[in-house]
Amino acid sequence: MNNLQLTATTFFGLESVLAAELLDLGARNIKIGNRAVHFEGDLGFMYKANYNLHTALRILWQIGHFKNIYKPDNLYRAISQINWDEYIDSHQSFRIDVTGQTKFFKNTRFIALKAKDAIADFFRAKYGKRPDVSLKSPDLHIILHFFDQKMTVMLDSSGSSLHKRGYRSLTNLAPLNEVLAAGMVALSGWNGQTGMLDPMCGSGTILIEATMWALKIPAGINRKDFGFKHWKNYDSELFKLIQKSSFKRIIELPAGTKISGYDKAPSAIKKAVQNIENAGLDEFINVKQADFFSTMRPSYPVTLIFNPPYNERLSIDTRNFYNQIGSTLKHRYTNTTAWLLTGNLQALKYIGLRSAKKIKLFNGKIESRLVRYDLYEGSKK
Repeated sequence: MNNLQLTATTFFGLESVLAAELLDLGARNIKIGNRAVHFEGDLGFMYKANYNLHTALRILWQIGHFKNIYKPDNLYRAISQINWDEYIDSHQSFRIDVTGQTKFFKNTRFIALKAKDAIADFFRAKYGKRPDVSLKSPDLHIILHFFDQKMTVMLDSSGSSLHKRGYRSLTNLAPLNEVLAAGMVALSGWNGQTGMLDPMCGSGTILIEATMWALKIPAGINRKDFGFKHWKNYDSELFKLIQKSSFKRIIELPAGTKISGYDKAPSAIKKAVQNIENAGLDEFINVKQADFFSTMRPSYPVTLIFNPPYNERLSIDTRNFYNQIGSTLKHRYTNTTAWLLTGNLQALKYIGLRSAKKIKLFNGKIESRLVRYDLYEGSKK
């Protein structure tokens, strides 16, 4: 298994960041797609990608690609050609999901049922019994991706989405996805060489992801489970070696670098403190209760990265709130760079500052912008 065809999925706008992560890890033949990056590696690298990547949602392994899938018999025969007992035993369970588009079948449920029959018959013919179907916690998650008459068969090696790091036990009303937070940090270019501040830190996700990014801590270090651990071909000793080699990549934070966060809600600070402790990063991150609009820039060089509320799930006076953000940045945070993510594109106009960069991202289904403001004392000249 030295040349597996693998795909890492991600959010729109983070493909280039994910590709750079994969290159740094040692992936081969990297190709950027839409919300995905395709690459090659061996079984150990598949483990390594799941364990280390900060901006990936899932790692998929392509185990079959078939053409001329335009009627049920073609579908059944194609699925039957795969040696399913390489991945699970007859006493285990599986789930099938169908993605993509095809005009040759009535609906995706029919495709999944026909594929399920093929897998069940494969095991019955060979062992006299078949694995069960489990929608909630399958041992093997199978994805059939269609493009017209072509069908790609993939296995989800991650299990639950990789954004579920394992450290976030407490959240606020509108928590930021961990992968999106890591992507924000990566796109900002912050790498731990200067201070970093999240002035509206909520439950601490950006702070935690920034610290893990700067120290090169594997994103999955706090996860207990991955999909590949339930497969028949799982090599536990190989995974332990991957973990050990990943630990060796961790670096120290430069002396004097401060990572800090504010939030005006005591309940948010309490949650942030707990999540930071869960992540084992309390020696690196300091949070305190403070209203950003009443604070001043720290005396040391600092980059601001934050995700202010934008009236989707948190009720605010958008015009006044974003006007205050702009005023605070302009008058209290000169000689800094600020990055903020918002899903309210109209609200950006109320900030009243000229942006240096705008990057299109999606926060769930909400089209958003990651915006950079370079804050100078006086004029830019």
